[in-house]
Amino acid sequence: MRNLSRLACIAFACATLAAPALAQDGTLKKIKDSGSITIGHRDASIPFSYYDDKQQPVGYAVDLCLGIVAAVKNELKMPNLKVNYQLVTSANRIPLMANGTIDLECGSTTNNLDRQKQVWFTITHFVTANRWVAKKAANIKSLADLKGKTIVSTAGTTNIKQITEINAAQNLGMNIISANGHPEAFQMVETGRAVAFVMDDILLYSLAAQSRTPGDYAISPEALSVEPYGIMLRKDDTAFKKVVDAAMVQIYKSGQINAIYDKWFLKPIPPKGLNLNVPISDQFKKVIVHPTDSGDPNDYK
Repeated sequence: MRNLSRLACIAFACATLAAPALAQDGTLKKIKDSGSITIGHRDASIPFSYYDDKQQPVGYAVDLCLGIVAAVKNELKMPNLKVNYQLVTSANRIPLMANGTIDLECGSTTNNLDRQKQVWFTITHFVTANRWVAKKAANIKSLADLKGKTIVSTAGTTNIKQITEINAAQNLGMNIISANGHPEAFQMVETGRAVAFVMDDILLYSLAAQSRTPGDYAISPEALSVEPYGIMLRKDDTAFKKVVDAAMVQIYKSGQINAIYDKWFLKPIPPKGLNLNVPISDQFKKVIVHPTDSGDPNDYK
């Protein structure tokens, strides 16, 4: 019994020591052995990752992932490396990364400390925030201007939870109502049923740009929270992360990021020629100068 116990301990110790080594060459070895790399993408996360009119994955995050793929090809000396695409959802993206179905997840996934327990992220590629949209005519310049007003947010989101907590903490007396979806919430502002809609700023920019009168709306300069988006990869895969991070840093330091950003946020994008007109935020400018993969929102303030 004692010998069996000793053998079990030795086996456990060997497995523990071997795990990091296996993880380090995991994705690179998988890619080399299979001759392909698989990119996880979204179907409607505009402009980060979505289908164009030919049902091809396109977007800002997809372009960045293709830059990473180029670096992987160079690292493995495999110029003909095949690129496969796999549609993912918010519900299955982490399991599909963990089980090896996808090698990179290229979408609009928030990098936070809780998710880092399951997966890793490369350098932050966008910084969003919880803000509000209101009609310019309402003259809402600050959070204090919303005191006593009716505002809306989408049910089941962290956004509505946060604004409810702020409302109570600052005794603002706002009437907070929930909507079943983002379009419904924006419509409430359009029709005057709510003065403002609180949500991730990039989604607000998209909704305003698609409205009948985009020029009538203003996104608040004041941010209620900060959320970094990152490209996801498998946890504890040090060797692969080193290649991926180096590729992202090169894109930033070389200035390529400016053209990629402008293409998706400041120019008409397929398939309908929509221009989101979202300038680079001060937070993301800092990331470009000082690249980080931090999941702590305080590092982006």
